[in-house]
Amino acid sequence: MHTRYTHGVALAVTAALSVAGLAAPLQSLGKPEGKLNIIAWPGYIERGESDKNYDWVTAFEKDSGCKVNVKTAATSDEMVSLMNQGGYDLVTASGDASLRLIYGKKVQEVNLKLVPSYGQVDPRLQNAAWHTVDGKHYGVPYQWGANFLAYNTKIFPKAPDSWGVVFEPQNLPDGKSNKGRVQAYDGAIYIADAALYLMQKNPALGIKDPYELNEKQYAEVLKLLRQQKTLAHRYWHDVTVQMNDFKNEGVAASSAWGYQINALQAEKFPIEGVIPKEGATGWADTTMLHADAKNPVCAYKWMEHSLNRKLQSALAEWFGSNPAVAAACQDKAPGGSDFCASNGFGRMTQIRFWKTPQAKCGQGSCVPYSRWTQDYIAIMGGR
Repeated sequence: MHTRYTHGVALAVTAALSVAGLAAPLQSLGKPEGKLNIIAWPGYIERGESDKNYDWVTAFEKDSGCKVNVKTAATSDEMVSLMNQGGYDLVTASGDASLRLIYGKKVQEVNLKLVPSYGQVDPRLQNAAWHTVDGKHYGVPYQWGANFLAYNTKIFPKAPDSWGVVFEPQNLPDGKSNKGRVQAYDGAIYIADAALYLMQKNPALGIKDPYELNEKQYAEVLKLLRQQKTLAHRYWHDVTVQMNDFKNEGVAASSAWGYQINALQAEKFPIEGVIPKEGATGWADTTMLHADAKNPVCAYKWMEHSLNRKLQSALAEWFGSNPAVAAACQDKAPGGSDFCASNGFGRMTQIRFWKTPQAKCGQGSCVPYSRWTQDYIAIMGGR
């Protein structure tokens, strides 16, 4: 997760694409293959190496006989690239990657009869559009959460109430400029964060969905992002680097996952995360099975294991996310926190979940993700 990756122009998904031709899903489970290769976000597959209290791999390996190997990825584009390369069984894909993987025929339909705990999944996620196509399920929900506005509480004695602190030139509460003290996410999907901010700041633009932008709306969003470029300290994608930037580089505010906020708080660093008045973008992650998975039995066993309430609650507390199994909110996690309350479980309606922008959209014609990718790379490069 610490290596720089090459951005690839993403596959543009259109409604005209078909997922026909994929092999039928597995009908029964035979003998486990002995290993399992997973692409995951950092902090998603823990075996107690970071903290012995957070381990949902060791027992699984012992019970299933499947040795778990994890490849961490920092962005959805990186996950799609790795899945295209092959050699992996599962991926914990966010909504801006999952449909690309489905329509690109890189993942296969999942037989939910082989995942007995699926009925325990939060009803709001069971048939979600980012993993369900034509009534077929292409994965098992794992976790979901917001892209929080993280801020240094010594610089902000009171929580900032708007994303404007990372988009607009201004002095922060300590009287100093925000130039060089804010960060943005290193991923084209971040264009939606700027669009979300403009939805409220400039309602005359008529943006209804931050992932569906016509040419005029898109041009205004890019203008805002070019302005942000003059303020940005770094475009982050590595969680460890971002945490170091808060600690050592004077970063005052940035989009961030609950993972970084939790980890920094554990180090007693003065940081909090908030969902501002504009709301937030967010992610709902699905464990998806590669179309050419070499270890499908172990993969199905993991998908069932992933819905275990003990895993769901521990992961939500550890990562700063929300469980896909709502009942896990009632459980006590290793750290004893009220993780569902702190991670925004009741605020799902304020979160605009990542999805792949398409040329055909609700307002007729929109800018597709391939353009988002090209233009965001240019902006980060100062063009």
